[in-house]
Order: sequence, then structure tokens, then C-alpha cells
Amino acid sequence: MDGREALRIAIRSVRGHKLRSTLTVVGIVIGIASVVTFATFGASVQAEIVGDIGDSSAGNVYVFGTPADDEGFDRVLQPVFTKGDINALEGLEGVQSVIPRGVVQVSSIRASNQTLARQQMTATTPDSVTADSLVSGTAFTSGAREVVVNERMATAFRENLTAGSTLTLVSADGSERPVTVTGIINGTRGALPISSFARQPRIYGPIDPFHESVVESPSAGVRQAAFPQVTVIAEPRQIAETKTAIETYLSTESDARQLSGADTALVARSGSDFVEEISDVIDQITRFVTGIGVISLVVGAIGIANVMLVSVTERTREIGIMKAVGARNREVMGVFVIEAALLGTLGSILGVPLGVLVGYGAAGYADVTFALAPEWIVLAVVVGLLVGVLAGLYPAWRAARVDPIDALRHE
Repeated sequence: MDGREALRIAIRSVRGHKLRSTLTVVGIVIGIASVVTFATFGASVQAEIVGDIGDSSAGNVYVFGTPADDEGFDRVLQPVFTKGDINALEGLEGVQSVIPRGVVQVSSIRASNQTLARQQMTATTPDSVTADSLVSGTAFTSGAREVVVNERMATAFRENLTAGSTLTLVSADGSERPVTVTGIINGTRGALPISSFARQPRIYGPIDPFHESVVESPSAGVRQAAFPQVTVIAEPRQIAETKTAIETYLSTESDARQLSGADTALVARSGSDFVEEISDVIDQITRFVTGIGVISLVVGAIGIANVMLVSVTERTREIGIMKAVGARNREVMGVFVIEAALLGTLGSILGVPLGVLVGYGAAGYADVTFALAPEWIVLAVVVGLLVGVLAGLYPAWRAARVDPIDALRHE
């Protein structure tokens, strides 16, 4: 019996038990589709985030404090970067500008008769609001009681905020400060890349008159404004050299080094550093979630093995006839292995496009750019085929061991 004949027998068996074969294939389809869906959605999210960071962070070096034992994205919001530090950073070679960012705690924000509790405002420079980031209106003016808000904040109230709207900032001590909204934005220059993920309502205003954090500068001996984060805008072609110069300054001459505690590390990270870290996190999540899909493949393998064992029992007489006419053990075994491989192949063929389709829908729902994960798709197909073959090995071995005389007596 040649391979073509074995394939013909396997196909006839699959067709002869359509319901059983269909249910078995469905298990493989679900497993393959799950793996492809999770991998495709993970690749889409990664492509979207990496693209956004790459576009917005070229030439940016983010300077902030982080817990000394932390390798993630945690920040220490202690205002340690003084005006003297900012001036020194501006004097480094390759630096175009420095954008400080401070935090102004606000007990609540009121518009008309509606109040949002527990909010905070970012105090920064007008340079942080670029023409590309403005949805409508203009940037705030330094020294004025003006603010800009992101689109989420603009729609947080019953009546949407627009340029010209008035907000009231309520401090913890109960004092109130009316401010004018000058513009609606979709982001600010100098914000940490990870801050855009939260998509929370945000409000931004000028350092003067809102930022009030001051410390005594160790180098100048006078009280100066201090900030928990600064962003250095550097020449993109000199980003590596500029980052090294910043790190050298932070570790030797900076006020921030003396003002920060021993448990705080001062770091300078470029946009590419964030891309690498975020990509690693997304890869880990994708591998974990995709592993859940692999469980479905294991269940599918058990289904194939069960079906093949039942098939061996039902076809005992057929196996006896094959052996009686000269079929060898390995040829009988081949028939059942091919049948199991057919089920795995059908599951892979149907599961991959289904997974891609669901992944496309998930990417559209999450409003991210659709991207394929070719390596995961290939892996899913290979695993689907292997699942079919491996699940059929033991039933095939059982079939090959059937005694032809006993098999011919089987009713």
C-alpha cells in the first residue's frame, strides 16, 4: 500500500464521520484562531505605540527621578531639578531647549455647575504646546491665568469645553482661581511617552503663576523653582552624545543629585529607550496571553487522540482486512497518522484566517493600526500540524498492533 492509497483511505474515513471530524477540527480551529488573534492584536498595539513614540519623541531626552531599585516606568515626583539645573542643561552641546514640567495639585475643577474631583494640573512652558498638537484655539501665555486642556478633559463636562470657556480651579485650602481655556490639544511636547496611554482628562497651564514648588539650590544658595521632570530637546543626530552629557552632569554637578534621596536614581532616557522597554513589556504580555490560546490546542490534541482511538476500535475489522491482503504494520500506522494530520491541517487552514479576521476587528475596536505577526502565524500553523500528528501517534500504534486473525473475527 503506497502513500497515495493511505491518503485516500484517510480522506474516506474523515468524510465518513463528518460530525465527529467537524467537532474535532473545531477544537483545533479555536486554538489556532486564539493564538493568531492574540499575537496579531499584540503586534498591532506594539506597532501603534512604537510608531507614536517614534514620531513624537525623536530628539527628546526625558530627565526624571525613579526608585533606585526600579527598572520600569515608575517616577519619583519630588521636585529636585532647579532653575540652575535647567540653565546648565540648556548650555550642553547639542541641546536646543529644555522644557520643565511641574505638578500643581488641584482639589477639584469646576465648569458651570459641574465639578470634577481630585485633579491635577501640569505646569510647563508655552513651547510645550505645538501647532501640531492644537485641535483648536491657541497655546496659553506665560504669566496669564490661562490653560489648555486635552480632548478627554474637554468632553468630561456636560457642556463640552471650547476655547474661551472658563474653569475654576479649587485648591486643597478651598481657595479658587478662575482660568480661561485658550485651546484644546491632543498632547504636549515633552510629556513622557507612557503618559499618553492613560488617556485621562488633563489640564496644562504656565509655570507662572501656577507652579509654586521652590527649594534652596545647593549650588547657588538661593531659593529657586524646582520640578520633578524636565525634557531636553536635542539634535536627533546627536541624541546619544547629548544623553551621555546629561547623565554626566546629573551624577556630578547637578542640584538634583544633592536634593534627591539615596533611594532615588536620576535617569535620562531617550525616546528609543522607551520604545525598547515598552516593546519588551508588550512582547511579554503577548507571549503570556498567546500561551492561553495554546491551551486550546492541547484540548484539540486530546480531541483528535480520542477520535482516533474510537476510530481504531470501530475499524478493527478493516485493519484486519488490510493486514490480510499484505499491509505492513507501518503502512497501517501511516493511515491513521495521515488521518490525524488531515484533521490538524484542516484546523490550521481554517483557524489562521479566522484569527486574522478577529485580530483585525479587535485592532479596529481599540483604534490601533492593524499589523500582522508573521512569526506567530507560522508557529501556529506548525503547531497545529504537529498537534495532529502527535495526537495520532498512539492510536496509530494501537492500530498497527492489532492481530489480523482477531481483527477478522471482530464484529
